[in-house]
Amino acid sequence: MARVTIDPITRIEGHLRVDAVVEDGEVVEARCGGTLFRGFEIILRGRDPRDAQQITQRVCGVCPMSHGVTATLALDSAFGIADKVPKNGRLLRNIILGANFIQSHILHFYHLAALDYVDITAVADYDGTDIVLQTLRDFAQRGSLEPFVPRYEGDYRFDKETNCALAAHYVEALRIRRISHEMLAMIAGKMPHCAGIVPGGVAWRPTEDKIAAFLSHLNQCRKFIDNIYIPDVLAVAEAYPDYQLIGRGCGNYLAYGVFDLEDGMARHEERRRFLPGGTTDRQLRYAALDVGKITEDVAHSWFDGETRHPSEGETNPNPDKEGGYSWLKAPRYDGKPHEVGPLARLMVAYAAEHPKVKPFLDGYLQRLGITAADLPSVVGRHLARALETKLVADAMVDWLLQLEIGADGAIPVEVPQEGEGYGITEAPRGALLHWHRIRNRKTDHYQLVVPTTWNACPADSKGQPGPIEQAILGTKVRDPENPYEIVRIVRSFDPCLACAVHTLDLRGETRAIVRVC
Repeated sequence: MARVTIDPITRIEGHLRVDAVVEDGEVVEARCGGTLFRGFEIILRGRDPRDAQQITQRVCGVCPMSHGVTATLALDSAFGIADKVPKNGRLLRNIILGANFIQSHILHFYHLAALDYVDITAVADYDGTDIVLQTLRDFAQRGSLEPFVPRYEGDYRFDKETNCALAAHYVEALRIRRISHEMLAMIAGKMPHCAGIVPGGVAWRPTEDKIAAFLSHLNQCRKFIDNIYIPDVLAVAEAYPDYQLIGRGCGNYLAYGVFDLEDGMARHEERRRFLPGGTTDRQLRYAALDVGKITEDVAHSWFDGETRHPSEGETNPNPDKEGGYSWLKAPRYDGKPHEVGPLARLMVAYAAEHPKVKPFLDGYLQRLGITAADLPSVVGRHLARALETKLVADAMVDWLLQLEIGADGAIPVEVPQEGEGYGITEAPRGALLHWHRIRNRKTDHYQLVVPTTWNACPADSKGQPGPIEQAILGTKVRDPENPYEIVRIVRSFDPCLACAVHTLDLRGETRAIVRVC
């Protein structure tokens, strides 16, 4: 028996610890632990409710737009104006979210996950003319390739030419991410932490020149997605067919839906480009979303309290709690762990026979010789993320062309004396919920249930492990001293512990010491 501890998992957002027990080359026990505490729910109490969409954007620098939009959806609901957001406001929120999806998905594959499959040291023998690769070659020949090394050494399967091409795409992806940030800033004011998302819509009036500039940027991103991103993901899928069977996970999938398609919806999640709903027990049977079935369990979390719905959720930290091993709570839907994210969104849409998703996905499944039931895996998550990026980028063209030139994107709002509401949508990494209660025109209660809390959560009071824990269980590990199989599984979920956990001690006292190895 061997015990494996990876603390922290590198090339993800934030700090995640994984402990695993390996017997006869197979993982028989796995625990995921978020090692820092998030206190945003406490920070927001007693503040002007309109601070929420600004403060919650500081939860994460990668997906702040998702928090900003979700916070404003909750405010729209609490203010009683969810059915009054103007057409431009709805479309602009979709476009802002879409731009954030593009940059986040490209970031994940190229700058966080691809290095699990690309041997960057191959550039040491590069003999081409690309100036960036020449520079990397010079560093490699001097034995200095930080931050690409040190690393766990995987079974790299591409030849030298393919490795060098993928290394060049890593650099090109940085440029495309910059372009996606620039086009987002055209509407939202800046990135990250924009000021344009407000209760009642988006504070911007479209102009012809800005729409044309945005579309020019968007088309550069679309060209990269079609000609580089998707082919690169397919190359990984075809070179690593065994990873189409590794990291399958819990078999339950949940989506809140994202990108509103109609104006005047009192329940903003009812009609969206990606449908709200779920599938369970590895059965492709669609079930409608019921927000009342969402709970958070804290049996193995460093929080005191009971299993509650977010409307009554508590944030009572207890770092000394017996049996706790994570600062993440354990969200459950209808009492079961559910995976969220791009794979979940495609599984739900496929089960519902979505006309924009099912035929599109079928073409790629046929190319790989798999079915939708085979999609849950390490490779499947990367493929789902890439295909979703194309679906979103293409839809953004339609939303841009629907904008009404010169028309307002928001309506005036007033803070009510009392109010309560929630916002749900999808961040790039999955289902995101904000619950907001107002008393005496101040925030009285706030709860966030974020995507990585669903995926990287600990076991619950019934002993059900979280989705990432279940994905790791049963994995064959060749060398416990070099557990690259485990980190490939974890990174396929694109964890964002920045969203899930944070710590601040104003007294400057040391709260934890983490040894990185």
